[in-house]
Amino acid sequence: MSESRRTIAIEEACSDISESGSSELLPTKESPFTRIMYIECKAGELTGEARIGRVRFNRTHKTLYYGELKFQSLKGRGVKSNYCEVNTGEDYWISGPKKDGSDRLYSERLPIHIDDDVRVEYWTDIRNRTDLIENQFA
Repeated sequence: MSESRRTIAIEEACSDISESGSSELLPTKESPFTRIMYIECKAGELTGEARIGRVRFNRTHKTLYYGELKFQSLKGRGVKSNYCEVNTGEDYWISGPKKDGSDRLYSERLPIHIDDDVRVEYWTDIRNRTDLIENQFA
């Protein structure tokens, strides 16, 4: 999948979250199976489109959901990736965001989009940088 198609797929999934009124797709902060995570599409590359967003977990925590995307754990078999998107087979790196913001594997200074629904929580609770609350990119 080309870079632009990957970007469009991720943006469409995010758009579906904001436009949908379905509580099934929208994880809540109070749910015990959600967490703010760093999500980077690898898709055969060392670096790719990255964002900070809230993911839902199934009970076993082996399957993650971000919008309408469904990720299955690679159980340590991935190369520079730890999850695979079920429908497309693309590899992703998904992890908890780091307090210092150095989430990318090779410390590139490429922008990381922060979803609007987690922006305040990300900057205040995770990064402890209330001065950056308005920033949409980390």
